[in-house]
Amino acid sequence: MENSTKKKTNKKFMVILATLVILGGGYGTYKYMHSLAHETTDDAQVEKNMNPIIPRVTGYITKVYVKDNDYVKKGDTLFVIDDKDYAVRVEDAKAALIAAQGSYEAAKADVGSASAGVSVSDANIQSSKGNIEAAKVRLWRANNDFVRFENLYKNHSITKQQYEQAQATKQEAEAQLKVLQQAEAASKSQRSASVSRSAVTGKQTEVASANIKRAQAALDAANLNLSYTVVTAAIDGQVSTIDIQPGQLVQPGQALFYIINTQDAWVVANFKETQITKMKEGQKVTIVSDAYPDVEFEGQITSFSPATGARFSLLPPDNATGNFVKTVQRLPVKISLTQNNDKEKVKLLRPGMNVEVDVHLK
Repeated sequence: MENSTKKKTNKKFMVILATLVILGGGYGTYKYMHSLAHETTDDAQVEKNMNPIIPRVTGYITKVYVKDNDYVKKGDTLFVIDDKDYAVRVEDAKAALIAAQGSYEAAKADVGSASAGVSVSDANIQSSKGNIEAAKVRLWRANNDFVRFENLYKNHSITKQQYEQAQATKQEAEAQLKVLQQAEAASKSQRSASVSRSAVTGKQTEVASANIKRAQAALDAANLNLSYTVVTAAIDGQVSTIDIQPGQLVQPGQALFYIINTQDAWVVANFKETQITKMKEGQKVTIVSDAYPDVEFEGQITSFSPATGARFSLLPPDNATGNFVKTVQRLPVKISLTQNNDKEKVKLLRPGMNVEVDVHLK
């Protein structure tokens, strides 16, 4: 009786052992075959674009339009900065522009006056030239008359009074010619002065025109700064925790909170260096999130990091110092989600979530 019981026990044990061996062998065979065509890791996290909200101008917040975790659209107003100072600067820039335009118009008027002065001087010079030619003719005639009268006077054919009258006419013609020549020289000097003045006023016009451009640029900058007092969303997404309130002073370059792009998601998986031998860009990847284990996401390898993760750490290892211990390094691999995924399910993924990835090598 006891022998029969022992035989039954041994038989059951053998059946159980055989079953376990078969199952274990089958599972091991499956894992081995799977490993030949797949590479997996659980050292992977979801990533999304996180757009920091950074003000461009200094000021006190007057109103906040969003709350923690709100969804926003591109162009939605997030908060407003007090714009009184910036509105005053806009008005000041407008006044400066008007003054610059007035200076430009005055400079243009001076240019016209100087050009008119040059034209008048040219006309005076031409008139002087004509008068000089006429005076030269009169002097020539007076000289000839004087010579004849002088000979006649020597022959006692005319009176001394007639001789002196011819001499006076000659001297008057000479004096008149000299006066006209001096007038011509004065007209030429006046023309040179007018030309110089015209050149100066031309430069003043250029300076006035440059001042207008400078004033316009200052006005544009003032308007830009005024527009920056209204801070809007640059993308569609979901805002993070809002740590601002009315009355708070903000500074340019100060990151206040974030807008997370809920649609554009990818995964960064850190594979061991021994796993990437057969991996290449474009290979299909199956992604399962720890938060949603029943949902599979489809992806593909987009790129490999140019260096291991350790090299980007704050204190990268230096194997040339101390005792060397070889450790397997990990290489970040970017995996993009394909368009085949349900967009509503992609929204469920949050940056930093853990996922498991399975790369299909074949």
